[in-house]
Amino acid sequence: MWNIIEKLLKQKHMSVFDLSKATGYGQSGTIYRLKNGDIKRPSFELMERIADALTVSLDEFRHVKQNAKK
Repeated sequence: MWNIIEKLLKQKHMSVFDLSKATGYGQSGTIYRLKNGDIKRPSFELMERIADALTVSLDEFRHVKQNAKK
């Protein structure tokens, strides 16, 4: 999942820190823990905040999961 987030960050010229601030998590480390794989099953709220911060639909992340199952 992080690979799609990273791709979107690059498209929007944002850093991980920018994303942390935009999601409201700031320096809590939540986004960094997701990036490092410490969060295996992110909550709906976390993914919603990330989608909002990146101005994309949650469906962007749903398709990644569905394609991984195929």
